Amino acid sequence: MKDLGDASFVLGIRILRYRSQGILGLSQRSYIDTVLDRFSMKDSKPGDTPVARGDKFSLNQCPTTDLEKKEMHKVPYASVVGSIMYAQVCTRPDLAFIVGVLGRYLSNPGMQHWIAVKRVMRYLKRTRDFVLTYRKSDNLEIIGYSDSDYAGCPDSKRSTSGYIFLLAGGAVSWKSVKQSLVLPLPWRQSSWLALRHQIMRIGCGTLSQAYASLGASRGH
Repeated sequence: MKDLGDASFVLGIRILRYRSQGILGLSQRSYIDTVLDRFSMKDSKPGDTPVARGDKFSLNQCPTTDLEKKEMHKVPYASVVGSIMYAQVCTRPDLAFIVGVLGRYLSNPGMQHWIAVKRVMRYLKRTRDFVLTYRKSDNLEIIGYSDSDYAGCPDSKRSTSGYIFLLAGGAVSWKSVKQSLVLPLPWRQSSWLALRHQIMRIGCGTLSQAYASLGASRGH
């Protein structure tokens, strides 16, 4: 068995090391370029945001006639969403919300959903050089944020929760998910449900593993 040294590229993720500055980075530029080329978006106009302010998506935008469904079958909606989802899971927490929303319509997407997916790809083109970075620190501390809207899903009237945890200056865990319950709660209580989900996430051990992998003791 031969030691090939530190890994530099794993599953579409390039690992960047700047040892003199104490910085480690994760980049998916090559993967994103491949996705844009595969779905004929490499020459598209770069987009500023992954979703437009005020955009709402619902089942009412799904095709209802056989002709509409036949036209949408020509669109690689599920393949594109799945490809974007891989980038989101690995290095792009900024895509968590919109990927979660668009993933609700995989079985019967409409044209408005497809337009939204192409907007995400244009945003990826502009931000393909983004790098998830971590900085060396003698005082590692986990910082978490969570939030929720109130009954933001027009189909189920459920709220959408989101959280993100930071360690060594970079994100190590993030998620955006529709809440499982429909309750007549004010916005503040809906946010408390998001916080509860966040705390439960800590108990699952994912963050403890990340904490330990960066050289911090669990007693900190």
